Amino acid sequence: MSEPWTRLVLRLRVPVLVGWGCVLVIGLVASTRLSRSLATSFDVPGTASQRASSLLAKDFGEQPEGTFTVVFAVRHPSDPVLQKRLRRRIVRAASFLPHPVVGATQTGGGIVFADVATSLDLRQAKGLTSRLRARLAGSPRAYVTGEPAIQGDLDPILAGDLRRGEELALPLTLAVLVAVFGVSLAVFVPLVVAACTITATLAVVWLLAHEISMATYVGNLVELVGLGLAVDYSLLILHRFREELAFRPCDDAVVETMRTSGRAVVFSAVAVAIGLGVLLVVPVPFVRSMGIGGLLIPLVSLAAAVTLQPALLSIGGTRLAGRSHPGAVWERLARAVTRRPLRFLAAGGAMLLALAVPAAWLRVTPGSITGIPSSAESVQGYQLLKRGLGAGVVTPTHVVIAPAAAAAANRLVHELVHEPEVLLVAHGDSPPYTGDGAQQVIVANRHEWGDDATRRFVVLLRDRLIPGAHFPAGTEVVAGGAPPQGVDFVDRVYGAFPWVVGAVLALTFVVLMRAFRSLLVPLKAVLLNLVCVGASYGAITLLFRHPIEAWIPVFLFAALFGLSMDYEVFLVSRMREAHESGEADADAVALGLKRTGRVVTAAAAIMVIAFSSFAVGRIEGLREFGVGLAIAVALDATVVRALLVPSAMAILGPWNWWLPSLRRERA
Repeated sequence: MSEPWTRLVLRLRVPVLVGWGCVLVIGLVASTRLSRSLATSFDVPGTASQRASSLLAKDFGEQPEGTFTVVFAVRHPSDPVLQKRLRRRIVRAASFLPHPVVGATQTGGGIVFADVATSLDLRQAKGLTSRLRARLAGSPRAYVTGEPAIQGDLDPILAGDLRRGEELALPLTLAVLVAVFGVSLAVFVPLVVAACTITATLAVVWLLAHEISMATYVGNLVELVGLGLAVDYSLLILHRFREELAFRPCDDAVVETMRTSGRAVVFSAVAVAIGLGVLLVVPVPFVRSMGIGGLLIPLVSLAAAVTLQPALLSIGGTRLAGRSHPGAVWERLARAVTRRPLRFLAAGGAMLLALAVPAAWLRVTPGSITGIPSSAESVQGYQLLKRGLGAGVVTPTHVVIAPAAAAAANRLVHELVHEPEVLLVAHGDSPPYTGDGAQQVIVANRHEWGDDATRRFVVLLRDRLIPGAHFPAGTEVVAGGAPPQGVDFVDRVYGAFPWVVGAVLALTFVVLMRAFRSLLVPLKAVLLNLVCVGASYGAITLLFRHPIEAWIPVFLFAALFGLSMDYEVFLVSRMREAHESGEADADAVALGLKRTGRVVTAAAAIMVIAFSSFAVGRIEGLREFGVGLAIAVALDATVVRALLVPSAMAILGPWNWWLPSLRRERA
């Protein structure tokens, strides 16, 4: 950071602290209201499945995001008297909903169920789940499921997971800070910065959620990733400040700290923001909302690092001082690595490549309700439907035909009934199969909507069966429902993934080239990060022996590429400082590792703790995400930063700092 900026912050330290105090209070209030504004939708705008959803809503009055399904487990589901009694009970209970439409009672193996359609969107409907359940209380027990009920059940589950994560992360983070700074006032500075950063980010998310769809997971993402990143930045700056206090007055030490470590934080935060911000190019609202939440974390962390942190350092002054640690262990390691760089580079590289090999068998799924704890009532209701009807019947494919074309539709039905993956086909000449000039064919698969067999069927349906039915010219035929939507979700996400990878690599390279004033150091960093991401993919493939939710590899890549640069920037910045002060190349590498090894290890430990907190939760997707991040950061801070970076820089020698001039020599 520039000296004028830091001097300005120091002159205004009291207003800065008061301002952040106000932000903290506002953020705390906003965080209590955030969950009701979040909802997870896997809609994919501009796709055939989205078009089918629009036609179903317009011509058939179907709106799944505002429709509840009430399920009763009974002994005699075919009893007409029982069916009428249960339907009256549903009608009475649903009377408080806006424009409720209770469908006809339907039966299956040991169940009676009916849909309750409303005019509400997903965020509005999920908030009424508890009230509907309370009004349905009685015998036999009513199980309320459907999209709004599932979303309503997710909120308390995520809140409980967050509490468990914080109960794990906060004490361990405090222990790491005490190990670094001792029992002193300095321990509380990173925690204060993290509290302000997290609440400020949540406040911004709350504001954005009123305008755009934000996924339910965003709150947990902000709180736990925000804890790791904000504490990391504050820890690294505070550690440098303690070094500078030994040689300078307090405010001068703050200025020098921000000129060196503050500058590194700026480049690190920009690298993280680039990685997560590039997710905004993915044309899927769910991924974009997660990208927005992720992007806000480094940006707000950066704002706190360059305003709140200098003010706190100035106020704390010498009370934040402590004894320095020589880092002899790290220096010995660096000397050993620089004496035999090829051996360490080969060993570390082989380790990461071996761990990356299982990534070749990584499989993804658009999602599944099995990733939600079975204790949730909506999941129990879904399981009753699944057992009573079959998995594919609960989440069928809807082939919407507009305008209606009976002859071609019959040809399509004839082909469908002969497909091995099709369990049953429902169609007819009256509602719910006919609507306002349109018709639909409902297809139930033998497998769940996210299974490979179901996804292959959707491709077959779209590519061969629908064209083979020879619908009249001008007829719109689109496949929607959960299975086609899942296929469209995966296709859109991974269709954009190569662009995400290319943009992240290019932009990160440019930022690091500007930070290090070198061509080969950022190139080396990009290559090592690619290997580290591959190792993370391999690790989650080994640990989770089932398909991974489709958004996770994409988000992992974006997040890991940015977070890995965090330690790269701090380590190499110290090496460059030593090089510019006249140290030989090998000595500069050793001094850089000596001065940063302890604090980078502590920072990485805090990050691993924060990410591991996802693993104690009950949402499978977040567990996969947290474990992948924790493994990657652990590998990055040990194998990559302690072995591969020093060995590669020792091999490159003076070429580390080579940057060809773009200016022409004047004659």
